[in-house]
Amino acid sequence: MPFNLVQVYSGEDSQLVHFSQGLVCNHSLSCHWRGQIGLDKGSRGREIDFTDQVEVFRQQLELAKELKRPASIHCVRAFGDMLEIMKSVGPFPAGVILHSYLGSAEMVPEFSKLGAYFSFSGFLMSMKAQKAKKMLKRISMERILLETDAPDALPNAALDSLFLVDGDPSLSQEIYAQKEGLASNDQSPAPRDSSALPKETLNHPANIHNVLVYVASLLDMSKEEVAELSYRNALRLFSYEGSKVPREM
Repeated sequence: MPFNLVQVYSGEDSQLVHFSQGLVCNHSLSCHWRGQIGLDKGSRGREIDFTDQVEVFRQQLELAKELKRPASIHCVRAFGDMLEIMKSVGPFPAGVILHSYLGSAEMVPEFSKLGAYFSFSGFLMSMKAQKAKKMLKRISMERILLETDAPDALPNAALDSLFLVDGDPSLSQEIYAQKEGLASNDQSPAPRDSSALPKETLNHPANIHNVLVYVASLLDMSKEEVAELSYRNALRLFSYEGSKVPREM
């Protein structure tokens, strides 16, 4: 039963405190991870005072640590601030997930010491390949995860390799028809990759395959090897006492 604690906060400290106390009192509930929480200095994040973000983020981290649950962390243009706060609260034996990680390679060891896992979505494909490869190479294989982040994070990939969301309001019927034309080797003048699609285009969860192929290429591994390690890492992180899925399979 995941809770988005960012949405719970309304600017009143008491609301988060009461909600946190409720989770502690109902420890038997199926609350096995926390998310998303985090910091955001992007265009949307600037709508919320950063001092308030920091205060609430710290409380949320403390709650996750107290309940011994992994937390999924969102971060936009605030990795330095996030690392300092995590250092002051951590380490996190239950783990934390750095969702759609786009931080630097240099920060990887520090986050890893705190118990972080690094999760990658289609956003990784917007980073320069050399920078992305350097960062990935610094991460232990036991801490790599893959995610869809759908309906966000459409991979930057060839159109004929992508799944489109049926009824996506940002796409015209012509785009769907052109996509089918590419799949059937039709010579119709269609956009050849996702960069030609509207910015608002929704991401289909099946496009995680593109992320898998890309990460595997940067790590000089097969996609089967990367899929297996991501799967086993997810089992280790998200399995819990009483889970129907064992930690090791």
